[in-house]
Amino acid sequence: MLADVAPQLDELIRTDEVLSDARLIDSGSRGDDELSLALRCGRPLLYPLPAADLPPVLRGRAAATGARYAGALFAFDLDVPPAGHRYAAARFTVDLAGSGVVAVQVHSCGDAFGLLPDGAATAVADRAAGSVRAALLRRLGVRTDRPAARTSGTLSSRFGWHYTDRRATPLLPRTYGGSALIELPPGAAELHGSIEAEVELTGPARRRATSAERIPFTVAAPGAPAGRSAAVRLCMAADISGYSRLGPDAAVQAQQDLVRILATARTAAGVDPSAVAPQPQGDGQFTVLPVGLDEAAALPRLMRSVAEQLAAHNATRSGDRLRLRVALHRGLVREADNGWVGRAAIAVHRILDCAPVRTALSEHRYADYVLGVPDVLYSDVLTTGEFPPPAAFRPVLVDLPAKGFREQAWVYVAGSGA
Repeated sequence: MLADVAPQLDELIRTDEVLSDARLIDSGSRGDDELSLALRCGRPLLYPLPAADLPPVLRGRAAATGARYAGALFAFDLDVPPAGHRYAAARFTVDLAGSGVVAVQVHSCGDAFGLLPDGAATAVADRAAGSVRAALLRRLGVRTDRPAARTSGTLSSRFGWHYTDRRATPLLPRTYGGSALIELPPGAAELHGSIEAEVELTGPARRRATSAERIPFTVAAPGAPAGRSAAVRLCMAADISGYSRLGPDAAVQAQQDLVRILATARTAAGVDPSAVAPQPQGDGQFTVLPVGLDEAAALPRLMRSVAEQLAAHNATRSGDRLRLRVALHRGLVREADNGWVGRAAIAVHRILDCAPVRTALSEHRYADYVLGVPDVLYSDVLTTGEFPPPAAFRPVLVDLPAKGFREQAWVYVAGSGA
């Protein structure tokens, strides 16, 4: 078994595989007694399952409905428990509600899908070898020194794994892996969902902690059609202020910093790097984010990450700071032969380059960035969140007669009201 060659299962998910760092909170604790635990989730890993490898009933369903099937691997790491405590139970739940995807089978080990065979890998494992991570596969091994999971949610869009440390059973570990066989509707290009967790600890007192918020994810579906159908997506544009004044070396460094900051911010927002193709523009970048993004959760994380990274970056600079103009817009867009087509793809740049946004950055020298958004995005999403603080936005009119563009927008100056 592949698990037998793994010296330890308690290694953390590698940084480049992390979907998100999150917190498990005991809402009943206060002050010095407050319980807050770290949770790390790996990006869900999907691999295709051709019809020939499916049970007869699923082969028939695939032929009749056009449904596609994929294996899905999930990984979770729990924090070190507080002194004197140990984990008594852990529950991990995946929610694909609204995506049209269901889990046909849910398993706590990899044997059910032929991922951990004796001797050599099966055909399924061979096909996944280019992308399946060995550390993740090792988590799926059957271990007699660890409790097995009870699974739930078969034939449902909400499924998961429940581990319980009962008397006379081994202690619960801090690392976990689970797998599922999922059914995707015809034409599905991406898998959207979220992850939740709940743990119980024993010690001086029994404690329970749950996810402070759901952890969203978007993963490209294996074997997805390469079509370019139109869909409502979130568009993001960013530009470096004062770029033209930089020398060649400084310009190269500024571009590298911009790419890194925006990539890290998208990951913090739950956007899988494989789901986007940023368009470089020298001193700027334009990105169309995946379909189905949970904007209410993603946008605060996106902009908070931008803010934190810029603050940390500029705190070490004695000379020119990296300052950005950022704009977001939402609308029906589609990918064409030379870029994205749709009003939102144009409007986001109109807001980015408009006089009110430029003036806001030039007049507030302390600000690391300014953010411009259309009224619809501000009203639908940003007024309901905490970051950026809704009260710190001010309304502006973006009026460009020569471009035939006129739209109500809102501008936020970093550091104002927060």
